Amino acid sequence: MGFDKDGNIVGLQATTYANLGAYLSTFAPAVPTYLHGTLMQGLYTTPKVNVDVTGMFTHTNAVDAYRGAGRPEATYLLERLLDLAALEMDRDPAELRLQNFIAPFDGVEQPGYQTQVALQYDSGDYHAVLKRGLEMVGYEDFRKEQAAAAKEGKLLGIGFSTYIEACGIAPSAVVGALGARAGLFESAQVRVQPTGKVSVYTGSHSHGQGHETTFAQVVADRLGIPMEDVELIHGDSDAVAFGMGTYGSRSLAVGGSAIVKSIDKVLEKGARIAAHKLEAAVEDLEYAGGKWTVKGTDKSIGFGDIALTAYVPHDYPAGEEPGLDFSSFYDPANFTYPFGCHIAIVEIDAETGKTKLKRFIAVDDVGNVINPMVVDGQIHGGLAQGIGQAMLEGALYDDNGQLINGSYMDYCMPRADDLPSFEIDRTVTPCPHNPLGVKGAGEAGCIGSTPAVVNAVIDALWKAGHKVKDIQMPMTPERVWNAMQS
Repeated sequence: MGFDKDGNIVGLQATTYANLGAYLSTFAPAVPTYLHGTLMQGLYTTPKVNVDVTGMFTHTNAVDAYRGAGRPEATYLLERLLDLAALEMDRDPAELRLQNFIAPFDGVEQPGYQTQVALQYDSGDYHAVLKRGLEMVGYEDFRKEQAAAAKEGKLLGIGFSTYIEACGIAPSAVVGALGARAGLFESAQVRVQPTGKVSVYTGSHSHGQGHETTFAQVVADRLGIPMEDVELIHGDSDAVAFGMGTYGSRSLAVGGSAIVKSIDKVLEKGARIAAHKLEAAVEDLEYAGGKWTVKGTDKSIGFGDIALTAYVPHDYPAGEEPGLDFSSFYDPANFTYPFGCHIAIVEIDAETGKTKLKRFIAVDDVGNVINPMVVDGQIHGGLAQGIGQAMLEGALYDDNGQLINGSYMDYCMPRADDLPSFEIDRTVTPCPHNPLGVKGAGEAGCIGSTPAVVNAVIDALWKAGHKVKDIQMPMTPERVWNAMQS
């Protein structure tokens, strides 16, 4: 990464060698290319970017897309370089980032940001997440605490990671041109029963992300009905139309948007039935609170009455089909681009190299938030996973290529006592190209957290006089101790 004398990034050259394992899985070639190389712009105004990716067959297990898939690696490269550049140029790492961030844009009044590596970001305010993170961590006070601790022989460090990810992978035509053998749309059917209850069939299958809650909230809010009147059906191929499932933080941005398209069709037909019942023009009606009302009057009819009329069409618009049941497919026009700022504070034992994660701050922007508790849970899980990679987890091979930590007796997973209570917050920059304005939250935690922890360890060592530029993950006490000795 090149900088001019004022600290502005002038270019990036990246060379990636990607282990694809012994065989190609479905998404293996896309992970280091389409999901990795195209994220090398990061949040920065880098005017020249060159990325060279080589996929390699080895004797290891096949690689496939898993929570982040290429984006964590791109973020790691960029965020490690930014912190290293700040250390070598004696610049504050937060100030260096703020100086080089892309200016705020909403994708509506200002166009999406065209990167040097194919993608066009939808919307973003990257300064806001870092400034909020600095406020939460008490940055100036921490630097004073760090200096005071150094006099007592304590090694404190702070690390930053300001990341962006591309999720809700799309459009189908683009991935088809790249060789994918599947469309990346999502399907949804919204069936209003004669009782006014609503059954929703979605191709986005949940395995713990809370679809039953979040999707029901979307339907209940749009229709103005109680959540308990919404039934979600998913994961049953006998009942649900063809769908693409759950991956790439796509469920709400793609699956939810398909649901919204079907709800809009329900409301359009419901308005025509209501206009007939109320003896008014469709354009004179407004829908709110679960009922259609003639503007400027108290004449109204409820959603349940229209649902019953649709299935008992005795007093019905001429030529209108009975029923209130619609299916839709949604194929996104672009990725969505969540972003955020993660900050780690660590303390290193100078005698043993053992690292303690003292604080972790995460400010994420995932667009509009439907259910804050579900989003928080996704962020928490992702942070634990990314921190685990930085400090504990790694596949180790001997000189003969034999895996030597193939069981959980040897492979260390993060546990509750390895982690602090996470301090999380968010900003909201809506996505301009899907009807919910959502961006995706499932992978954010594990994309942004890993380099923040490594940067914090390097910062602690650097401030203590150890000019260590890198430590291979996981940063075990042995590796940190050896880096301090060298």
